[in-house]
Amino acid sequence: MSEHVSEQRILTSDGVELHAAVDGNGPVTVVLAHGWTLDTRIWDPVARRIAGSARVVTYDHRGHGRSGAAPTGTMTLERLADDLATVIVETAPEGPVVLGGHSMGGMAAMALAERHPGLVSRVRGLALVSTASGGLAGHSLGLRPRAAAAVRVVERRLYASSRWERRSALGSPRALAPALRWLLLGPDADTTARRLTYAAVASCRPLTVSGFRPTLEAHERDAALAAFADVPTVVLVGSRDRLTPVSSARRIAAALPSAGLTIYPGAGHMLPVERVAAVAAHLSALVAGATRVADRAG
Repeated sequence: MSEHVSEQRILTSDGVELHAAVDGNGPVTVVLAHGWTLDTRIWDPVARRIAGSARVVTYDHRGHGRSGAAPTGTMTLERLADDLATVIVETAPEGPVVLGGHSMGGMAAMALAERHPGLVSRVRGLALVSTASGGLAGHSLGLRPRAAAAVRVVERRLYASSRWERRSALGSPRALAPALRWLLLGPDADTTARRLTYAAVASCRPLTVSGFRPTLEAHERDAALAAFADVPTVVLVGSRDRLTPVSSARRIAAALPSAGLTIYPGAGHMLPVERVAAVAAHLSALVAGATRVADRAG
């Protein structure tokens, strides 16, 4: 973000402090929510591009980045929806809002529609980026069934180990790079996309990784999308996305026929850093539309 960014600490209803940053100005506020195991760095390249035409709010989910740890029992999409509501109220108490949600951030926006319909009435644009409305339980990541089953066994053993609980971060970016590149990025991801992705995931708390996994698998919110039927919405996905593949994006588009679907050939799960200009352009278009509506209303 720019040198004029304002850092904020936002207190949630259950006492967790969230780190947020506000940049830019304008009649429309854009609130950007990041994905599981990531942090605000993933949205920074896009935020810098749109801060000239809108107020841009980025924040770290509980248990991620510079926000406070998530207490046991609060690592749920329902709780993230409540946190998102608090962020909106504290950083944009009035005026139109455009939401951008990457991966788990998009799922939090769907949960927001269930839990805070009053706030959704202020949403004038929605970007659902590399995300899903359900169907994630037992997801194979494109692996053969036997390989996928083996990965799940190793994962369960790792989560149950005492070493997992004691560690403050997943590991070093260099050590995790090969696996993360295969899992999260398309083959043409540039140096910046790789650096930001590896650094964010490597610094994530291990208990955050395991703690949020059940709520992602339980996520089923096709019906919640109806709340956005009259909201200009874009659904963006990379053709090489292993976590929330094209089929997930098509499922969202089927549940929300008013949304526009765009598939980026060769891109992986990390569209906010892999396709910065394209994602920023979609958000800028949503801001422009929301600004026109606000001008007419004024």
